Amino acid sequence: MSEPVALRPVPFSALKGWAGDDHGSAFRAFLQSCRQSCRTVPQSDAGAADALALGAAIDGETARAFFETHFEPQRVIAETPGFVTGYYEPELRGSRTRKSRFPVPVYGRPDDLISSVPESERARFNDRVTGFRSTPRGDVPYCTRAEIHAGALAGRGLELLYVEDAVELFYMQVQGSGLVHIEGGGRFRLVYAGKNGHPYTSIARLLIEGNELAADEIDMDTVKAWLRADTIRGAELMRKNESYVFFREVEDLEGPLGAEGVPLTPGRSLALDTAYHALGTPVFVSGIGPEGPEALRFRRLMIAQDVGSAIAGPQRGDIFFGTGEAAGSIAGRTRHTAEFHILLPKR
Repeated sequence: MSEPVALRPVPFSALKGWAGDDHGSAFRAFLQSCRQSCRTVPQSDAGAADALALGAAIDGETARAFFETHFEPQRVIAETPGFVTGYYEPELRGSRTRKSRFPVPVYGRPDDLISSVPESERARFNDRVTGFRSTPRGDVPYCTRAEIHAGALAGRGLELLYVEDAVELFYMQVQGSGLVHIEGGGRFRLVYAGKNGHPYTSIARLLIEGNELAADEIDMDTVKAWLRADTIRGAELMRKNESYVFFREVEDLEGPLGAEGVPLTPGRSLALDTAYHALGTPVFVSGIGPEGPEALRFRRLMIAQDVGSAIAGPQRGDIFFGTGEAAGSIAGRTRHTAEFHILLPKR
């Protein structure tokens, strides 16, 4: 059931921090969406065509003028307060063959997986099973994480590679992509190729509810440490998240691919709920910045270019912070209230 939401037009002058933003950086992220929309629906959007005509080399003042000319801000008003988290692209080491150092398989999408909803709307249906496989008795739910860990997919040739650590694989699945450095040289990206269709369950929330970790102390690093402190206990907790993500291998990308099919831009790409907001929509997000103090405000124009199973609601966002450990540290600490203004095309 969708949450009621209203939009209230406001002038750009009402957006605190708008004038001081780096509009050129936001415009270059927006160009990625424009290129995609013009490939899929040519000449469908005059604003996209105008953006492509301007190109990526424009300065910040011109970029700001573009947004103010083509869009009008709309304050998102909903019952649930706005909230943003962060995500990133982890870096992992792996091997093409299974070895003692690399025992954990990373699976590609099985050819018998049937998804009953579009991938871009998976957050909307996270309260039910949406992945199935056909049997003589009819369609049945696809294998859970526990069943896959027990070997349900072994021997089918789905292994893309093997990685060192089950915890790192778990978090690569949560983040939706990973940059893999292969033993012996070379690297490539793994990007989201689908999920088994079981609801996503936050293991951080389970730890808080079980009084294992305090809500005001929890972040990605503390959860990882808890999982690794007792590997049997950690594996049991990870299996409680029945959702399991499959990957595909890509090369020569500027960054990991979002649900819109474009490379994500650190600090400018935002995952949103497509039940409320269309991919490609510019969104001005205001909140307390990643470092926490009230003096550090986060006010930035971002582009809706991704989705996530846990990103549900009209004022729920997930900010992409980039690749590697430093980006992961910021993403893991990002849990802040926020206000959302979406930029809709002028009539």
